[in-house]
Amino acid sequence: MQGIILAGGSGSRLWPLSRELYPKQLLKLISSKSLLERTYERFMGLMDIDNIFAITSTKHINDVRVQLSAYNKNIRVLGEPVFKNTAPAIAIATKYILDCKGDDVIVVSPSDNLIKDDKEFRDTIEQAKNLAQKGYIVTLGVKPNKPSTDFGYIKIDKNEQDGYLVQSFKEKPDLETAKEFLKDSDYFWNSGILVFKASVFMETLKKYAPEIYEITQKFDFKNQDDIPYMTFDTFPSISVDYAILEKADNLAMVEMQSKWDDFGSWSAVYDLSKKDENGNVKIGDIIEKDCNNSLFFSSNRLIAGIGVKDLFVVETSDAILVCNKDNAQDVKQIFDKLKEEKNDAHKIHTTVYRPWGYYTVLNQGEGYLTKMICVSKKGQLSLQSHNHRSEHWMILSGTARVTLDNKVFMLKAGSSISIPVKAVHSVANPYDTELKIIEVQKGDKLSEDDIVRYKDIYGRVKAKN
Repeated sequence: MQGIILAGGSGSRLWPLSRELYPKQLLKLISSKSLLERTYERFMGLMDIDNIFAITSTKHINDVRVQLSAYNKNIRVLGEPVFKNTAPAIAIATKYILDCKGDDVIVVSPSDNLIKDDKEFRDTIEQAKNLAQKGYIVTLGVKPNKPSTDFGYIKIDKNEQDGYLVQSFKEKPDLETAKEFLKDSDYFWNSGILVFKASVFMETLKKYAPEIYEITQKFDFKNQDDIPYMTFDTFPSISVDYAILEKADNLAMVEMQSKWDDFGSWSAVYDLSKKDENGNVKIGDIIEKDCNNSLFFSSNRLIAGIGVKDLFVVETSDAILVCNKDNAQDVKQIFDKLKEEKNDAHKIHTTVYRPWGYYTVLNQGEGYLTKMICVSKKGQLSLQSHNHRSEHWMILSGTARVTLDNKVFMLKAGSSISIPVKAVHSVANPYDTELKIIEVQKGDKLSEDDIVRYKDIYGRVKAKN
């Protein structure tokens, strides 16, 4: 089997913790491992690691590759130059496998599923594989345990060996419709996990979404992994549900054997977290009195709550979310509003984590930006240059090994150094204590995409053929 991990998306319903440039699948929110890492580990029990691929936005390629390179240093990560939803993403990844691997059974999984029992999940996939080899596109269904408006629904028709035939797909319903679905044993939640033979998916795509199929045939992955923007941008933006699953007549469903949840909103965080005797979830520095059925999440500061109920309060260094428990799904509207107003609070955190440590934006204005950079022990930034900005570093604590245009400097606390525009430079922390640096950037472009990398110990420089 081959595995495709869908690792794109912005996680807008988990704002302000999830941001466009560091979304939920990369976060280690309720575990020591990210949702992306947990998804990869589930796949490892099903197939060889060289058969596991990820597809994500080009903005996330480095972060995805760094997290997954801990399992496979040669991990293949495909980059979508623009978001076009799940149908084009799955189509491109399937074409890649056909070109590079052959007509195998493929498992497609979002990277934001929470699955309790990996063995039961793998048993379910093996069951779905049997149906996929018969020519079905198989979806994994979850038996509802509550009336939810968060998920699409599958209605099964009749039994098939190893599973069920699918009568229809239903989009996310209103609450009253969800209550009716819950009473009917023929309805299941759609997990978003699919199993199919590569050729079967492409033939189904050709029949029901010919425009997507024709564009997909323009890509040839036998000689390159890159996805050209001009071609990819011609795809319509559409989910695989609308493009294929609502129309196709070769659909089957296997019931998920493991406990499953979609980690898509603060409601999911609340439902899946440990609660006190009054039904409160407290993550971080929290003090409360007479509160009930509420979630408090603190990243940096103390949150104090008195006499509130059914409330979600989420704090990060640059934003605070307060919403009623019943309005958790509406957080996406705040995210979209920030994006519409070009407010960067939808896009980036003031504190950004990297494989070498993290940085925090302290101040920003016209033509300048100030950061505090913390390099973990033995951490090292890539050898890089900038075309649009100069930098000045002041060492706050620790000792920095700075490389600047082939010269090496050992700088202790209180020392400083200037990095001119286009100078090739790096900084490393060779010791077992944290290295902290104040960085002042000056220039007409102060974004992270003004980085030209030459060498990187975390695999963020693509090897040249």
